[in-house]
Amino acid sequence: MVEVPAKIYITNLAKRAREAARPLALLSGPIKARALAAMAERLSVEAAAILDANQQEVESIGTHLAQGSDKDSVKAAVERVRLTPDAIRGLADRMTQIAELPDPVGEVTRMWRQPNDLQVSRVRVPIGVIGIVSDSSPLVTTEAVGLCLKAGNVCVVRGGPEWSRSRGLIATILREAAEQAGVPTGGITFVERPEREAALELLRQSKYVDAIVPRGSAGLRQTVMEQSRLPVLCDDLGVCRVYVDADADLPLAQNIVVNSKVQLPSASNAADTLLVHQSIARTLVPALVRRLLDEFKVQVRGCPKTITLTGSQSLTGYESVTAATDEDWSRQFLSKTIAIKVVKDMDEALDHLAKYGPGHTDTIVTRDYAKAMRFAREADSSAVLVNASTRMHDGALLGLGGEIGISTARLHARGPLALEELTCQKYVVLGTGQLRQPHPVPVTYEDAIMLKRPS
Repeated sequence: MVEVPAKIYITNLAKRAREAARPLALLSGPIKARALAAMAERLSVEAAAILDANQQEVESIGTHLAQGSDKDSVKAAVERVRLTPDAIRGLADRMTQIAELPDPVGEVTRMWRQPNDLQVSRVRVPIGVIGIVSDSSPLVTTEAVGLCLKAGNVCVVRGGPEWSRSRGLIATILREAAEQAGVPTGGITFVERPEREAALELLRQSKYVDAIVPRGSAGLRQTVMEQSRLPVLCDDLGVCRVYVDADADLPLAQNIVVNSKVQLPSASNAADTLLVHQSIARTLVPALVRRLLDEFKVQVRGCPKTITLTGSQSLTGYESVTAATDEDWSRQFLSKTIAIKVVKDMDEALDHLAKYGPGHTDTIVTRDYAKAMRFAREADSSAVLVNASTRMHDGALLGLGGEIGISTARLHARGPLALEELTCQKYVVLGTGQLRQPHPVPVTYEDAIMLKRPS
């Protein structure tokens, strides 16, 4: 049997998704909540089957990489693909939490009355059809599916090929549970073709898909940004910086930097750059660098002052600080690497943030309220934090009920792309027969002079 070309396959899939957009947008809040609860229950019931499918993926990857790959590379690849019982339970809990969130669709965000008695309101409505392209775990895309459904959107998901078995099973579970609860067929759509061309074709479906969300590696996000003919709702691109001010609590500063960098180095909100006020650099930098290098095996790149402050240290079992390049200050490392710079004051720190961007997350550590408020006002990133880890820039942790990603763009939404950001707004105007009257005929300057002259 001849396989349908990827372009035709994706076009047909996107067309069916578009046909489901109107009935899904009209679903009531209770039906959507019931569907999400059913999806959560099925995930819990089928957890053993999902883990069994995933174990086959783990064994397949381990066997494939064992030939000619070093032990550490094989272990890292296997751990990336492996799903755990706790992860499945956590995902089911997240779906339940999404089900319990207030429904954003239909919310009136503003209402006013015009002098002619027109009543104008602005109302939240679904965006429509959202494509999700991911090379991450199916757990990531599953949460995105839940948020899209809650916001009344159809989603078309192309997941990571490494999880083909477990992803296929999870897709079946979610689709069946949702449709049995009243979600229209096509409301949750998964791309089953693994080839790269299928993902690229999804990015070109401007007739049927309204927006694209990339979830995963920097390479995937860059490809989506370059290849998509659709609006990209979030890209997670941008640099995360921590500035430690002269008035900082140094133990607190050290803990914030370590957590920002080490808690999950591959996350888009993990710290990339550390700026330290020169008045405390001699006290903070050597001890912090020693901890990063020896305890957490972080690669540290530093400015000349940082290298001078740390050059005399005897660091055990790991390399010393290397010189940072100009490109390092605008680099999103997504790994155990951090660049450190000593600055003379907050002005230099803010100038650095403005020069090297775009800003994803910026944090200041200080006990001075006025400086904290100035930093919050002038640091230009999608989130500015005071005395908190950059890793706290997360939709769930900020009380938004989860996120589909983080946007550093200035259009549509900036920051966590949560439920509200998965909607757009339309105007609803109530009238009582108001008619637009023609404008008066424009009067030229010469005519106005003539009108003013006495007859």
